[in-house]
Amino acid sequence: NMDLTATNHSVTMSSGFKIPLMGIGTYGDPRTTPKGTAYESVKLAIEIGYRHIDGALVYFNEHEVGQAIREKIADGTVKREDIFYCGKLWNTFHPPELVRPALERTLKTLQLEYVDLYIIELPMAFKPGDTFYPKDENGKIVYHETDLCATWEALEACIDAGLTKSLGVSNFNKRQLELILNKPGLKYKPVTNQIECHPYFTQPKMMQYCKQNDIIIVGYSPLGTSRDPSWVNLKNPPLLEDKLLVAIAKKYNKNTAQIALRFNVQRGVVVIPKSFSPKRIKENFEIFDFFLTDDEMRAIEGLNKNIRFVELLMWSDHPEYPFHDYY
Repeated sequence: NMDLTATNHSVTMSSGFKIPLMGIGTYGDPRTTPKGTAYESVKLAIEIGYRHIDGALVYFNEHEVGQAIREKIADGTVKREDIFYCGKLWNTFHPPELVRPALERTLKTLQLEYVDLYIIELPMAFKPGDTFYPKDENGKIVYHETDLCATWEALEACIDAGLTKSLGVSNFNKRQLELILNKPGLKYKPVTNQIECHPYFTQPKMMQYCKQNDIIIVGYSPLGTSRDPSWVNLKNPPLLEDKLLVAIAKKYNKNTAQIALRFNVQRGVVVIPKSFSPKRIKENFEIFDFFLTDDEMRAIEGLNKNIRFVELLMWSDHPEYPFHDYY
């Protein structure tokens, strides 16, 4: 799509609502991120022109994100309907009776009336309750039996109650998506699947499947990851040092991050790069003044290694662990 601009780069989801292809992620390690960082970053992002904000209750900073959004509405920079906010249902709130209270908790934390998109963060349920990481005496997470269809029905009721406009999922494989798509009496289809997606992990099979089912892919870690060895698979070299990306960046007088982001946006994949650096928040948004040729797009697709940075191996024994399947 060559018609993308900084002020208009949205695509229409199957629900009829629009989602901006460029968003800002807000996850930061709560133990090391100074208070107020997410607030300052989101405020700046909105000033720069970002209209899509990706957050979650489990990031422990949703109050800051909400404050930033509300201040930018109050000062006239944006109206509520200009902002696209995605919130997430955490693993400990999968039982149907906990779904709406979890979304209401997000809305109370944000101090907003509704979210634009609410997604199941992971297909794996943990022991229900307010302890986000419930552990047994050996320090292992306590799993819970998952019924994704029952969770989905409770989410559908949240649309009818006006608490969210659209529903989606995250980290679902094809089998898990099909559980919902083939659910008897399905009322609202998942509009998005938020998954790892970047030039080293281009997701060709999932892209094809989602296209067939009118599901938009939201790519997390679109620049690779923070490379934190405690949870990241470091078999892949750093994406942003890739020689091909370096060469293309040089041609357009851009940086490799901008090339990686443009690659996904140009093929209709939503990107939500997280940054708390003012310089990078600004740079990441500057991808609407050039476009990659078909040859360059194919060359970047050819970088795919089919190796994940984000494997979540600590939960690989969960019955609904999504990544045993190729897609």
